[in-house]
Parts: sequence; structure tokens; C-alpha cells
Amino acid sequence: MQELIISPSILSLDYSKVSEQLDALNHSGAKWMHFDVMDGHFVPNLTFGPDILKGFKKASPLVMDVHIMVDDPQMFAEVFMKAGADIVTFHLEAVENIDACVKLCRKIRSMGGKAGVSLKPNTPVDALLPVLEELDLVLIMSVEPGFGGQSFMAHTLEKVIILRQEISQRNLPVHLEIDGGINRNTAKQAILAGCDVLVAGSYVFKQDIRTGVQSLLCAAQS
Repeated sequence: MQELIISPSILSLDYSKVSEQLDALNHSGAKWMHFDVMDGHFVPNLTFGPDILKGFKKASPLVMDVHIMVDDPQMFAEVFMKAGADIVTFHLEAVENIDACVKLCRKIRSMGGKAGVSLKPNTPVDALLPVLEELDLVLIMSVEPGFGGQSFMAHTLEKVIILRQEISQRNLPVHLEIDGGINRNTAKQAILAGCDVLVAGSYVFKQDIRTGVQSLLCAAQS
């Protein structure tokens, strides 16, 4: 399995302390920054546009891990790639079929980015198994997408176990990411199931940022 990566979600950033918290994040041991894009349609919330991503890109050396929860992932993927995304992850539920999923992954890669596909908690993983070679990342949602601060859904780890087995058997360099309700305890469960990227929002930003990130990194060893 690849090295454990922490990708703090700036959905939980304190926007009255942006400069201070970004500086702390940059020195926390996190390697990625999770950037949640919501359109108010695919999920009932609105968040960030491409200009905000450009600003964070200038202020941080972290990998920009962009998760688009939108009805039109083809359009949004291109917009956020041009804005500086390093990784664009879209939802399988938002594309017409698996062929459209593969086509969009190839488009993201052709623009110089890494392509990820996300699954809601109750979406089966089966459709992705034949096309794992086309992906750089799979993001398992362990809460319903749209809002931070929700409780971890343990049944989603069954998909992680299936994916890790397939990724390992085929020796693929595919990251396995999880998002939703991650804290030190659930992080350990996710790591044991096979995740190598942890998204955490409230847990990181509601305490000392470096302490939060380091405790997640240590979860793999406890």
C-alpha cells in the first residue's frame, strides 16, 4: 500500500483566520488539501468556485485535491483543471454510464491532472472494478456528501476492502481515499480496511491543526 496521506478539507476552515490556518496547514504534515465543490443541485449546498482555488494554490504548496459534487462534472472538471487542480474527483452517480466515466477520466488526465471517481455511501463498487486501470484515485464517501460534521458510516468500509484487494492483486498505483466522519478512531478503521488517503475536516480544524494531522498519521501505527 502507498504512503498514508492526509488531505484536510477546507470546508471546515475558519474563514476569519484564513492566513493563520493556512500557514498551520502548510506546516502540519498534510500533503494534500481537499477542496469540496458543490453546485446546490447534486448536493444541497453551495461552496467554492475556481477563483477561490486559484487563491489557495498561490498560498499553499499542497496538492490540490478537488472533489466536484456537481450535476455537470464534464464542465466543472475542465474549469477546475484550468484553475490549478492537481486531482479532480467526480461522482460516478453524476455521469450517464461507465463509458462516460472513463471518457471523463481520460480528459482529466489529458489536461495534466489525476482523475478520481467518488461513490456515495450506498452506491455499489462493482461498476468501477473493470475500469480501475483508468483511475488514479477512488474516493469512498463515508457520509452523505454535502455537509461536514456527519457521523462515519462503517458499512462503507466493505467497499474499501473490495477495492484494496483488486488494486493490490493488479498492482495498480490507485489511491484509495475516504471522506466523512474521520477522526483518530475511524481513521484506524479506514487504514486497516485499505485506505491510503484520509480526508478530515472538522477533526483537523476544530483543534490545533498540526496536532490533528499528526494524530491521523499516527493512527496507522497505534
